[in-house]
Amino acid sequence: MSDITTFVWIAIFSIGAMIVNSIGIWFVYKNIKWAEKTKEYFMCFAAGVLIASPLIMAFPQAIAKNSYAGFAALIGFLFMFFSNKLIKYKTKQKELAFGITAIEGIAIHSIVDGIIYSVTFSVSMITGVLTGIGLVVHEFAEGVIVFSVLIKSGINKKKAFLYAFLVAGMTTPIGAFIAYPLVSKLDSSKLGIALGFVAGVLIYVSSSHLLPEAREYEKKHSSWAFLLGIILALFIMISK
Repeated sequence: MSDITTFVWIAIFSIGAMIVNSIGIWFVYKNIKWAEKTKEYFMCFAAGVLIASPLIMAFPQAIAKNSYAGFAALIGFLFMFFSNKLIKYKTKQKELAFGITAIEGIAIHSIVDGIIYSVTFSVSMITGVLTGIGLVVHEFAEGVIVFSVLIKSGINKKKAFLYAFLVAGMTTPIGAFIAYPLVSKLDSSKLGIALGFVAGVLIYVSSSHLLPEAREYEKKHSSWAFLLGIILALFIMISK
């Protein structure tokens, strides 16, 4: 893809993620019961896409570009693991402190999402699309979660809506647009390392964040949502 085409796709998916995140916030703002009932299905579907896409597409391409990409994937996984441990440690505080540290973690996570778009679309359109679908879908559940956390922290609904949009919605396109000028200058070998790191991050997000969260509140047919996500990823790859 040309640089302009790559940037357009990054913009489409990062802004799409912001919109879907905002829809999640709006739904829970208007209908908390409905959002709570459906978020597990979205999380399972996103987990299916995000566990399949790095294993069948992103990671093999990373290894092909740089034989050390496996180490980068491990670093990406460990980075998310210890970041999550730190956030969990800090959230063992009062309600307001819990809200602040939680939204800090979500903001960092959303910025990383934006960087992931830049890296994956710089490798190929199909890798970017596969990753982008999973990330965009999980943004709905993330919007629900961040709004709920802010409400739990004692912030009124209108302020929670605004803060959730700024923290979880806007940060993804910001991360993408800041990262793209840097990522686009990487040679093939360095891009392989970056893609390996991203693969590790995606595997962690799916296996250690989305799936356990969904399994904790598992519902009838939620496993089918997970399998549907995997099938979609496979279909996109086969039809490449």
